[in-house]
Amino acid sequence: MATLNKDIFGLDVENHELVKLAYDAYLANSRSSHAKTLKRGEVRGGGKKPWKQKGTGRARFGSTRNPIWRHGGVAFGRTGNENFTKKISKTSKKLAVRQALSMKNAEKAVLILDAKVKLDGKTKTAAKVLKDMKIDGKKVLAVANEKTPEVLRSTNNLPNVKLVRATYLNVFDIMNADVVVFSEDALKAAEKWLMGEEK
Repeated sequence: MATLNKDIFGLDVENHELVKLAYDAYLANSRSSHAKTLKRGEVRGGGKKPWKQKGTGRARFGSTRNPIWRHGGVAFGRTGNENFTKKISKTSKKLAVRQALSMKNAEKAVLILDAKVKLDGKTKTAAKVLKDMKIDGKKVLAVANEKTPEVLRSTNNLPNVKLVRATYLNVFDIMNADVVVFSEDALKAAEKWLMGEEK
């Protein structure tokens, strides 16, 4: 049975600031900017001046599509070009992942899949593995070295299982999972990546 590297799974996390930063960055970078509002020049109609400039006693207006009018345009609204991305360095991102894994390990929520277990592409087989590990019904983050067709077919129809490659681990998936399950080769790949031996 593989043992867990203390530099990855045994860190003493004094505060959660970096984990929170990486979590927020993941959400921000996943955010799209499709929302768009119409400005006064883009709203249909409003070409005619509603009343003459002088003599009515009312405020002057040149268009009924003025932002302060009903059915008017929107001032300072979304343009569809907003950039919500948050940058975080690779070193900080990897440290945040190590901290998140350490927190999960402290909760005894990091498991290693026995090397003898082989997935044959059947959902039934994967479900039995989870049941034998007593984690069926929990949110499981399954970490694999490679997303082979057999592994994908085995896990795709399990609603509580998310499959991710070892080098694509992120704080969001780790913190939202009840249990993180590594295959032995995925554990080696993750350790190599997180310790800076591989980009």
